[in-house]
Amino acid sequence: MTTALVADAVGLADRLTTLRRAIHAEPELGLHTPKTRDKIRAALAHLPLEWREGPSTTGLVATLKGGAGGSGRSVLLRGDMDALPMPEETGLDYASTIPGMMHACGHDAHVAMLAGAAELLCARAAELQGEVRFMFQPGEEGYHGARFMLDDGLLGGGADGVPLPDAAFALHVMPNAPHGVFGGRTGALLASADQIGILVTGRGGHASMPHGTLDPMPVACEIVMALQAMVTRKFSVFDPVVVTIAKIECGTAHNVIADAARLTGTMRSLSAASRARLREEVQLLAAGIAGAHGLTAEVTIQEGFPVTVCDEQAVNFGERVARGLFGAAGFLRLPDPIMGAEDFAYVLEKVPGAMFFLGVSHEGEDWQHCCGIHSTKMRIDESTMPLGAAYLAGLAERFLAEGFG
Repeated sequence: MTTALVADAVGLADRLTTLRRAIHAEPELGLHTPKTRDKIRAALAHLPLEWREGPSTTGLVATLKGGAGGSGRSVLLRGDMDALPMPEETGLDYASTIPGMMHACGHDAHVAMLAGAAELLCARAAELQGEVRFMFQPGEEGYHGARFMLDDGLLGGGADGVPLPDAAFALHVMPNAPHGVFGGRTGALLASADQIGILVTGRGGHASMPHGTLDPMPVACEIVMALQAMVTRKFSVFDPVVVTIAKIECGTAHNVIADAARLTGTMRSLSAASRARLREEVQLLAAGIAGAHGLTAEVTIQEGFPVTVCDEQAVNFGERVARGLFGAAGFLRLPDPIMGAEDFAYVLEKVPGAMFFLGVSHEGEDWQHCCGIHSTKMRIDESTMPLGAAYLAGLAERFLAEGFG
């Protein structure tokens, strides 16, 4: 059965590539991706799926009801749809035709693989022992698309009485990983991510007479350096946090001391407790340093995604499915979390499940040094997409039959 699933997925390779390249050439940003939505609906129009959309996004949930009765379980499979606001420099024939936009995080491949899983599972609908929900989600790149789709009741748990699924899985491509190998880990897989802004306000003046001013620049620099010391001295290395100030804005001319300096950056953590404590510590540190110099510091925090926490049973289950489909070398346990963030975390807060990675480097390539996600030159080996489609379908089929086992 597993051999047949992989073989059928390989037979879909051309269709998956066609869909992926069509989406890649016309990337869209944010919560509203109508062109991508329409491509998905057209590609799957021939399948016996029930479609739902909500008011907040162009996200889609397609439901497949199995014909074998049985468990009555439901399982959710997710693929994100949106692109990034960045130029493309791959030189591909199907490169982005939209200036300043690119699918540099693999969401085009995620959609294609999820569409492939829908094809595979619809062909096996008569034997499926439950219900599969295919979640095509926009707004992953910082727009909280998964949270909006949950709030709209598209995943279940809403006013219409449809329950949430019993399990949820997502798959993310990774160029910097071995070709065709799946990976995952129990517990924290990805970090929370909050955006931080610090406005240091003093009193400007002539650069030749700094003693007559309250110069915000050295205070801002002191805050940046103190943040790095705070991270290593107040937080355990076994529950790490990362604070990065990526942008400083201050001044207008070489001989003018500005009134204010603005710092912008990101704060990441691997637990809800450290996330909350980090916010408090940053507030105290910035205000204390600025106050010591007679200036003020106002900290603003824009809440981002929570920690992506994978259920232990779900990860163990995912490993068994991968090894059953692709052999003993088909799955790799990740030793450490990744400090990137992912809004599938919102789903995993409500439904037991896991996110897995798929290595999409070209076979034989030095995957440790190829262009990674969010690179203007990021590429994937499209021959890995049928593997991802088979894996998603295998997760759903086996979970409906056995649960986490």
